[in-house]
Amino acid sequence: MDLIKLLDAVEDQESFLEFARALYEDKDDEDRKEKENPSNSYNHGRNGWEKNTIAGYLESAISWAEDSDFGNKTEKTDNLWKMFALFLHGGKIYE
Repeated sequence: MDLIKLLDAVEDQESFLEFARALYEDKDDEDRKEKENPSNSYNHGRNGWEKNTIAGYLESAISWAEDSDFGNKTEKTDNLWKMFALFLHGGKIYE
């Protein structure tokens, strides 16, 4: 599963849900890996997740949206499905 390819392909409801499912599976996979062999608490998780709680995840997504002008500083789009997918991805990667 390549999250970036799925993120780039978001254009409608169906492709958004495909990305959201893959994002969920990525986090679920990371949680299993971390349970078996925890990574250093100063680093992101095994799959690159910066936060482990929903509150932390949402804080990161909101910070990403504010700092990047909702992604418009790097990827200008009028597609709301893509914007929300970028928001969800921002929650994964943003510190």
